[in-house]
Amino acid sequence: MQASARAVRAQHAAMELERYGRSWTPEEIMLGFLGDVGDLAKLVQGKAGVRPRDDLDAALAHELADCLWSVLTLADAYGVDLEAAFDATVRDLGDHLRPAPED
Repeated sequence: MQASARAVRAQHAAMELERYGRSWTPEEIMLGFLGDVGDLAKLVQGKAGVRPRDDLDAALAHELADCLWSVLTLADAYGVDLEAAFDATVRDLGDHLRPAPED
């Protein structure tokens, strides 16, 4: 997934350079991600019956993938090994939820 996200980011950067004279900064990518999270929130409301639409399942899948692309792109921009960070975080979350051993 990281390689695919990186390839699409490179295409976006080339288009941004042509259109704006520079590519987006990580901060601008983050702002776009915030907009995507807002769109995702509306789709989650749709799944709860608050904002119904005909293509809800397809739109939800698309927006989740769009958000994942942003996370992968930001991780790449900051040199984060997302797979290692994810594994460590999930392990920590699991450890936190396990009952403490009794003395």
